Amino acid sequence: MSERKVLNKYYPPDFDPAKIPKLKLPKDRQYVVRLMAPFNMRCKTCGEYIYKGKKFNARKETVQNEVYLGLPIFRFYIKCTRCLAEITFKTDPENTDYTMEHGATRNFQAEKLLEEEEKRMQKEREEEELNNPMKVLENRTKDSKLEMEVLENLQELKELNQRQANVDFEAMLKQYKELEEEQRRKEQEEDEQEMKAMLEQAQNRRLLVDSDSDEEPAKSRPNPAAQTKPTDILQEDPQPQSKKPRTESWERSVGKLSTKAQLAGLVALRKQKPDPALDNGMENRGTTANTGSLPAAAAATSSLGLLGAYSDSEDSASD
Repeated sequence: MSERKVLNKYYPPDFDPAKIPKLKLPKDRQYVVRLMAPFNMRCKTCGEYIYKGKKFNARKETVQNEVYLGLPIFRFYIKCTRCLAEITFKTDPENTDYTMEHGATRNFQAEKLLEEEEKRMQKEREEEELNNPMKVLENRTKDSKLEMEVLENLQELKELNQRQANVDFEAMLKQYKELEEEQRRKEQEEDEQEMKAMLEQAQNRRLLVDSDSDEEPAKSRPNPAAQTKPTDILQEDPQPQSKKPRTESWERSVGKLSTKAQLAGLVALRKQKPDPALDNGMENRGTTANTGSLPAAAAATSSLGLLGAYSDSEDSASD
């Protein structure tokens, strides 16, 4: 099976390329090419506008007996998109452009004609100056006069604009500098005010802390002389409950020595009823009985004091 894509072909040993007959084609033969319209044109038959860049399937041929510097000139045939009239144009290598031949007129032709006229006049002037030196001097004088007139007209226009505008640039710069200084001064004042406010807040906070520290010890030491009556406690505002005083270790184990004053009201002596039969006869016995009851009362008070000390030690241990 042969290859699908053949790169090398077989040439027999007796192959002679000179024996291959040459195909004779006419010089003015035409090729079908795809191109775009090189300029805006208008059809002479129907008046349809054909804009630059519109694509056509055109026929191309070489123009006979027309050559520019050895470059051939080509002619293109297209058809109008509306009436199918034939339109022809050819290349112009001298001006690097295209030339309309038949079937349409080129739009915006006036500008091109003006440019061509200027080029023609410039070429004629160069030819005259080449043969006549006096003409060169005249043309230079005319050019200098024309240049002076253009500069004068330009200066007049500048002066007229300055009169109408009447803008003082120095005053504008001065005003701008004043605005900058005022803005800078305002910023400095705002910064100073903020600093003062911050310092005042810090000072007020420090004073409040100092006043609180002074008031706390004053509250912890109440004046006992102010409460002269028992009913004054009901009229005053309730104070927060103060902490219990700390009890020493030896007080917890042994008890307080000053409990007699606190528990003195708990012991009451019995009053003996007078006996009329024994008033006179038993006076001596009554005195002995009273003196004998005093040591019993003292013993009772001491036992109650020990009980109170024991209860206080239990409360402090629970706390």
